[in-house]
Amino acid sequence: MTVIGTGYLGATHAACMAELGHEVRGVDVDEAKIERLRSGDVPFYEPGLEEILRRNLDNGRLRFSTDYREVAQFAHVHFLAVGTPQQRGSYAADLTYVRSVISDLVPLLEGSHLILGKSTVPVGTAAELQDLADLLAKENTKVEIAWNPEFLRESHGVEDTITPDRIVLGLRAGSEAEETVREVYASQLEANTPFIVTDRQTAELVKVAANSFLATKISFINAVAELCEISGADVKALADAIGYDDRIGRKFLGAGLGFGGGCLPKDIRAFMARAGELGADQALSFLREVDTINMRQRDRVVQFAREESGGNLLGTRITVLGAAFKPNSDDVRDSPALNVAGQLSLGGAAVSVYDPQAMANARREFPTLVYTDTVEGALEGAELVILATEWKIFRELDPERVAGLVAKPVIIDARNVLDARAWQDAGWRVRALGRSL
Repeated sequence: MTVIGTGYLGATHAACMAELGHEVRGVDVDEAKIERLRSGDVPFYEPGLEEILRRNLDNGRLRFSTDYREVAQFAHVHFLAVGTPQQRGSYAADLTYVRSVISDLVPLLEGSHLILGKSTVPVGTAAELQDLADLLAKENTKVEIAWNPEFLRESHGVEDTITPDRIVLGLRAGSEAEETVREVYASQLEANTPFIVTDRQTAELVKVAANSFLATKISFINAVAELCEISGADVKALADAIGYDDRIGRKFLGAGLGFGGGCLPKDIRAFMARAGELGADQALSFLREVDTINMRQRDRVVQFAREESGGNLLGTRITVLGAAFKPNSDDVRDSPALNVAGQLSLGGAAVSVYDPQAMANARREFPTLVYTDTVEGALEGAELVILATEWKIFRELDPERVAGLVAKPVIIDARNVLDARAWQDAGWRVRALGRSL
């Protein structure tokens, strides 16, 4: 098989498919990225992936190339895993890279080929790509477009590829591709992984619907957190209580700084945009408020910081713990932590940032911030500390020890993950979204 696109999704999928025993070729137009992968260097941080990559490069099951002609001759099953970023000046998804794969690959194919889309795309994309493939395919060459959406969680990508919680396959009417896909995922199906075969439109909608639901759940608890603050209630205890209802569940009810990254924000916006294009804009209008609540969380943390600085951020030494949008990742795309750090800096604060993995990416996004090599260095002399990404190293800080590093023991727990009582007992003033501490 081939995997076209070697970003987070493609590189992870290619390495894990090789780990499962398949012969895999990864292809990308980015020569620098391909060279890094060939040398066994993963261009991003994902726990466990580098070991798998190197092992399968060594055993010969995994290779990388920039040559579409080579991969066209190598296999008859191709995974499409390129990016679908948000269009500039629009909520809609940019399908430039997806379409270019079909335009570049299909004219080189001979015989019968199956292209399995894994990228998150607007509903109707597979049918559009099928029309394009039919137009470009050589005589006596058959190319089928099917959709097999990914459900990877960054920092759990290896686990989610090798032992997924479900596999979804969307096929056109009359397709015979299911048997091939069952061979691809034979080991997962032997482990009784649920396998859902449906039409292509449904398969395209599954990922964006799932992400939109999760985003809604996160924004719901954050909206309730505002009411809790005003009324003196505790959103953490409230979430525990409603989480016992198995219709609701406790996951994703952590009030705090909100969601970010390369998926949830752009996916809910693209979902709204596509609904509007199809004449169903009112059906998903609530997602605008979901997005607004999420962005407002960042402003609320900045407002907390301003209040703790006497109403004026100018010259205040603030430490932001975290730059990645989530722990165990180096991804700073639409990162709430980095957004807050940037806003504080623009407000005149002297901001120091530390993150265990995302420092290089953060520097490229916000080069004017101060970045330190250790958490202790970041805390030295701070007048305010903001825990913005819930890395384990931050959750396990000893409040008594680090109190001796800062100028003022004041912390905003923007992720609601600290033992507030322990920090208060160590002399810290603690603030958190949705709680009266």
